[in-house]
Amino acid sequence: MIDSAGDGADHKGLGRTLAADSGYCAAVTDHSSGRDRALILCTHNSARSQMAERFLRELGGDRFEVASAGTVATAVHPLAARVMEELGLDLRGHSSKTLDRYLGERWDYVITVCDQAGERCPLFPGPARRIHWSFEDPSAATGSEADRLATFRRVRDAIRDRLRAWLAEIAPRPAA
Repeated sequence: MIDSAGDGADHKGLGRTLAADSGYCAAVTDHSSGRDRALILCTHNSARSQMAERFLRELGGDRFEVASAGTVATAVHPLAARVMEELGLDLRGHSSKTLDRYLGERWDYVITVCDQAGERCPLFPGPARRIHWSFEDPSAATGSEADRLATFRRVRDAIRDRLRAWLAEIAPRPAA
C-alpha cells in the first residue's frame, strides 16, 4: 500500500491533488487506453515535475500516460533540460503548463513533488491515488553555475531513484 497522505492510514480510492483556487478537482473522463494515467504536479512546472514526467515516461514504458503541470506556468528551466540531456533524456518538447487544463480528466496517480503543491489542495475526489514526494527546489540554488548544476543533478538523481523504487513497489506481483 502507498501511504500517500503520510499518516499511516489506508487511503485507497481517496486521492488528493491541487486544484486551482477551487479546492476540488473533477476526475471524470474516458480511460480507454488501458494505461495508468499519472499527473505530476509542482508549483511552477519548470524543473522537478518536468524531470519526473520525463523519467516516468522513460522508466514506466507503455504502462503510463504521463503529464505534468503547475499552479503557475513559467518555462522549463534550462538547467533541468541540461542535466536531463546528460542522461540522454530530452526536455526540448516539454513546456510549462498549468493544472487547469487537466482538471476534468481522470488520473490514476497524482504525484506532487514539492511541498507547496502537496499542501495547496488537500482533497481530490475520484479514483486518483495521491502521492507526495518532497524534493528540494533546484531552481532556488545559488552560487556558481557549477554549484547550481550540482544541485540540479542531485535533485534529478533523487527523483529518478524515487520513481524507480515506486515502480518496483507497484509492479504487478506474480500469481501465487
